[in-house]
Amino acid sequence: MTKEVLIHQIIDVLSRAGFALSDRCNIRPRSFDVAARKDETLLLCKVLFNIDGLNEETAREMKYLAEYLGGSAIVVGAKTRDQMLEDSVVYMRYDILALNVQTLYDYFVENIKPLVSAAPGGLYISIEGDLLKKARTDQSMSLGTLASMVGVSRRTISKYEEEGMDASIDVVLQLEDIFGVELARPIDILKSCGSRKPRKKAEPEKEDPQVKHNALLPEDLILNTISMLGYDVLPTAQAPFKAISRDKSSVILTGVSEFNTTVVKRAHLMSSISCITETQSVFIINGRSKLKSVENTALIEKKELDKISDSQELLEFIEERKDTNSGA
Repeated sequence: MTKEVLIHQIIDVLSRAGFALSDRCNIRPRSFDVAARKDETLLLCKVLFNIDGLNEETAREMKYLAEYLGGSAIVVGAKTRDQMLEDSVVYMRYDILALNVQTLYDYFVENIKPLVSAAPGGLYISIEGDLLKKARTDQSMSLGTLASMVGVSRRTISKYEEEGMDASIDVVLQLEDIFGVELARPIDILKSCGSRKPRKKAEPEKEDPQVKHNALLPEDLILNTISMLGYDVLPTAQAPFKAISRDKSSVILTGVSEFNTTVVKRAHLMSSISCITETQSVFIINGRSKLKSVENTALIEKKELDKISDSQELLEFIEERKDTNSGA
């Protein structure tokens, strides 16, 4: 299986599950490959044939983007190290949840939650501690007796009950066989990867008085201008936009560049992503622009931005620019 085949499989699964999808991110580097939305669920999906290819920087940006957009970041892949990803098993890489296409299908199409998580040392299952404790006490069985039957310590049984500590698959099967009840706690993929986290206001970065504004790059000066309008600005390194700008009422995918053919291509992609993420999209052009907008992405010249006084005026400017000129 190639990555291209894998991407098509993922798109097919999410489409069958009722998700609307953005265009594929076809730039390098890229923190995610496709954005998908179904009702209140927003996914930023990274596709990697080998999930070990996810690096810490990319994972960090995926998490930041998901938090700002109120969604979840996941990795879908086919293998890890020298073995294929197992069905109904979830893996973690830098706090990003990873799974294979079959597990994705089971969760979103068949509504079947996985039970097993991979961790150093093997595969584990979370136990419903309250159910285990009730089953044991209903049979008037002591911690020590149950521990001897399963082959673990009394303290371990106590942790299963009180702390919901993960157990090996064999132990869980033994416990379920002893009491005749299901004890495995299903894994909620969306909850596990932080779906719909409360949007926390980012702490503004303190400006270093030793750094002069004229030492900043032009794009940094433009982002600083947007920040002065009242936005929290989250710079990105691997997304098709330069930053996400957010205030109390709006979120804007923000590009910065001189006008060229690449800007038009990125603006198309930003427009597609903004439709899925339910955000605004703007490209600030450092210099002259040949277009007013590309689909839903407004193109605003730097000199026009300098005349805008607050965030509401910027939003009105973006709305006026939408669809006034097509970049197709």
